[in-house]
Amino acid sequence: MLLSAGLQIVIFPLPNLYFLSWIALAPLLVAILQAREPETLQLSEGAKLLPAKPWQAFLLAYISGIIWYAGTCYWIYSTMRHFGGASAPVAVLIMFLFCLYVALYHGAFGLLVSLAAKIDSQNRLPLVLSPFLWVAMELARTRVTGFPWDLLGITQVDNIPLARISTVTGVYGISLEIMVVNVAFAAVLLVRRDKRNKLLLAAVVAAIVLQIGQLLPVQAVPADRTALLVQENIPILEGADWTNDYLEGTLRDLSSISMQRTQTGKPPSLIAWPESPSPFYTNDPIFRDSLSNLAKQTNTWILAGSLGQNNSMHSREMSSAVFNSGSLFNPQGELVTRYDKVHLVPFGEYVPFRRLFFFAAGLTDQVGDFTPGTSRVPLQAGDMKFGVFICYESIFPDEIRQSVADGAQVFVNISNDGWYGDSGAFAQHLRQARMRAIENSRWLLRDTNTGVTASIDPYGRIVASVPRKTRTALLAPYALTNVTTFYTRNGDWFAWLCAIISVGGLVLPPLFPRKD
Repeated sequence: MLLSAGLQIVIFPLPNLYFLSWIALAPLLVAILQAREPETLQLSEGAKLLPAKPWQAFLLAYISGIIWYAGTCYWIYSTMRHFGGASAPVAVLIMFLFCLYVALYHGAFGLLVSLAAKIDSQNRLPLVLSPFLWVAMELARTRVTGFPWDLLGITQVDNIPLARISTVTGVYGISLEIMVVNVAFAAVLLVRRDKRNKLLLAAVVAAIVLQIGQLLPVQAVPADRTALLVQENIPILEGADWTNDYLEGTLRDLSSISMQRTQTGKPPSLIAWPESPSPFYTNDPIFRDSLSNLAKQTNTWILAGSLGQNNSMHSREMSSAVFNSGSLFNPQGELVTRYDKVHLVPFGEYVPFRRLFFFAAGLTDQVGDFTPGTSRVPLQAGDMKFGVFICYESIFPDEIRQSVADGAQVFVNISNDGWYGDSGAFAQHLRQARMRAIENSRWLLRDTNTGVTASIDPYGRIVASVPRKTRTALLAPYALTNVTTFYTRNGDWFAWLCAIISVGGLVLPPLFPRKD
């Protein structure tokens, strides 16, 4: 259990020992399926250990999940402590409660494996069902809890031949592939000794063959356009520190960098400013005039992270609505449209069930209390259609593919990873965004406040980037495409199929018992 939790931590950035993903869940499966001695007979040499009871299996997997989340999402503490306005004890409590909550899916996985073991004492059913059960839990984590952070398949984002499976199945198909190999390694310790050597050899060969695809060369993807991605590197300040002078000075500096870089090399077809912790309100004349002048001077479309406000509101309640937005200016300097972030960060951008969590209302003081957007329709900029998503939204596969299904020809991800500091979260976030490019076979222009700002091709490769935590700009190559993948058109069909197989595998065998 502890070994499995540790392995699950190190396969994600940082330290990114991704090749251990093929064995990361095997110890947990063995722990569940060989958890206890027979109750009636004294254990003798060669006697078979029994699977865990359901409550034992749940506890084993649950504790493993708690440790994994604590070791992978440890950045939640510093985010809540330094930027959420929480005291150290409260930040620890928030992180602990978070781990207790999301680890329930690990626990449910262990529980379901043990129920399968009760149906089949030979462990064939639990081993066969385990990959499907795991994917079903990943789907539930995505759809129910809304926190699909670091799904197992993300570990193979650099393994291009394997990762391309996601164009059909989404990231869930890679997760299933990894779990199948984990099951093979687990089975080595569960079968009779005379079968172990052959099974071990098969498992090792499978892991090597699947992982070695990372070494295969893949041709470059041609790019015929350039975007200018401005990495603002704006510090996270208290609201009072954003004086008019400081705001105007920041906007002048960013505009100057944008102007200078547009005058070198091929003129960009888009200038992007990221999501940032700055009060760039769309109704603020200082912000609008700065972006309008820049657009006219460069004769370029501009997408800028901003705090969206609606001009025409009819009710007092709606008049205070603020959106986390990307505002699009045309080359004539007009603000023509806006994307409002649809999937907000709970306890970061809003407090869910506010009456229940009244004590957490202050957590959004430093970040914002936003209203969710309602549309993922791509933004039209001349002959270009941008599928825009903001920060945290990049971890939701089915949501991101919707903009491509509606015609988006390229992704633009504006983000502020400064909330994570120097933890491994920025690298984890980047990998998940890269998987969205692979699933939908789209170029991804990823513009962040503190980094990593990069151009990512449809294979998920970073083809251009700039150093983190510097105020600079990247001339990012990209291309438009109208081709759609099977996953883009059909969404999470594979994950739902795994959930159906899981239910069938647990329900049907007891209804139709085998006749020995």
